[in-house]
Amino acid sequence: MGNLSNKEKMRIVKRSGRLHGHDVRWIKSPNYDQRPDKDDISLLVIHNISLPPGEFGGCHVDELFQNKLDPEQHPYFKEICHLEVSSHVLIDRQGEIVQYVPFHKRAWHAGQSEFQGRSACNDFSIGIELEGSDDQPFESIQYQKLAELIGVLLRSYSNLSKDNIVGHSDIAPGRKTDPGPFFDWPSLKFELNR
Repeated sequence: MGNLSNKEKMRIVKRSGRLHGHDVRWIKSPNYDQRPDKDDISLLVIHNISLPPGEFGGCHVDELFQNKLDPEQHPYFKEICHLEVSSHVLIDRQGEIVQYVPFHKRAWHAGQSEFQGRSACNDFSIGIELEGSDDQPFESIQYQKLAELIGVLLRSYSNLSKDNIVGHSDIAPGRKTDPGPFFDWPSLKFELNR
């Protein structure tokens, strides 16, 4: 993180809501809409995802978020190929970031959810997926890139704070378990404070 040149550092172009940087790809998802209040971005939600479950790499997450997942590729895909879901970004196991939805738009990642008495967390949150699962540790590069991304988001959106970073399980208890017991919150806190 400390040895990136200014040219390579992550930044958000506010007008487009897009992230730019040397490890960032853009793949547009159709699964988003307008936020009720475009200026109310006050929560970061951390998720995990792997498709098929427990397997990493490949393009299946991209396909899911683009409504292009082939149900014949894996039995599990038959259960989820009809879903219209998205997240703002994914950080893969190698630290590459893929953005699917502009940050000022509402991605469809949280589902039925509540944070501090407010329901419908998609309205006011940014969803960040880490390629991973509930039963495996994440990679150190993922924590580094996550912290770097969070830093950029905190500087770009004044309603966000380090106090409003939660797991999906925190806003949908009993329904969701991610980012899971292997997500190392102290590692994230360490990286954020470097």
